Amino acid sequence: MIVGILKEIKTEENRVSMTPAGVEILVKNGHRVLVEPGAGAGSEFDDARYEQAGAVMVAGPAEVYRQAEMVLHVKEPQPAEYGMIRPGQVLFTYFHFAASEELTRAMMVSRAVCIAYETLTDQSGGLPLLTPMSEIAGRMAAQEAARYLERSQGGRGILMGGVPGVAPARVLILGGGVVGTEAARIACGLGATVHLLDTSLPRLRHLAEVLPGNCTLLMSSPAAIRELAGQVDAVIGAVLLPGAKAPKLITRELLATMKQRAVVVDVAIDQGGCCETSRPTTHSRPVFEVDGILHYCVANMPGAVPLTSTLALTNATLPYVLALADKGWQRAAQDDPGIGRGVNMVDGRIACQGVAEAFDLPFTLLAALETSGHGP
Repeated sequence: MIVGILKEIKTEENRVSMTPAGVEILVKNGHRVLVEPGAGAGSEFDDARYEQAGAVMVAGPAEVYRQAEMVLHVKEPQPAEYGMIRPGQVLFTYFHFAASEELTRAMMVSRAVCIAYETLTDQSGGLPLLTPMSEIAGRMAAQEAARYLERSQGGRGILMGGVPGVAPARVLILGGGVVGTEAARIACGLGATVHLLDTSLPRLRHLAEVLPGNCTLLMSSPAAIRELAGQVDAVIGAVLLPGAKAPKLITRELLATMKQRAVVVDVAIDQGGCCETSRPTTHSRPVFEVDGILHYCVANMPGAVPLTSTLALTNATLPYVLALADKGWQRAAQDDPGIGRGVNMVDGRIACQGVAEAFDLPFTLLAALETSGHGP
């Protein structure tokens, strides 16, 4: 198969979808890999390393889309790319369709095969391609909360861990998945008083065994969120409904009860955010203020640490890229139902129920699409 690797053009995105080491493995498995010049520059992988790995450098994104049967991305295709995408072409990336009706409808028009990293599952039902980036985003969330609690950054002027004789910051974490767990691990390590809420008792029992004693684990409910929101210095939104929009757990009304210059770090922003007042921000302008509350809503948090992120992403995606390249998407999805759950769209029809429900669009079972899709 001809596999294309693009330079990311989303604002301040420095990751790349495949390292030279990953390219070498693809080439040794008989695949042709096209790389856009400069694709790896943000992660300190120069063109020469890709060429040494066996890649072919091509003129630009239009040429990658023209030749490649499967195109790899980190973030979703941007508007400038929509017209380059061909019917039946496989796109493998983080799509987060439920957060953008424009993107959803554009990919429907393209009639591409859209396979989303964030909904692909492993044998245990986990999200293996979301996990490494969630680990990074969770750890960063606690760091960013600590940073923006500083008065020089607009925050309350509180040291996350306090000092002897002075209480530490109080942090509310919404969601006990990978993001929430990693955020709690770092916030607790910094010495904060952490309250983590989740709706799963088994998950809370597990976290009670692995998180330190300065993390209080509570069953999530609107009442619990209301009670704690006004008491804490920072809120980290870490809720996830795979393929669907994030629930709005922090309403505008609830925001008004929070301490002035408190911080909201909304890691769920890729799925629309779990705070009603959230909107996507960038690394160069990461925060904004609503009702005296700082909002950090960077939609590509791991892009700030691309050396770590690109290596972690390739470690996770390479086995699935190989399966898709070796077998074609239909056979790969039939052999591995987890890959099938990553297929969000085929030939303009939606195969992910959460995406269909987000925009009141028709939903089609994947089995009905596997014989109708174009491409290898």
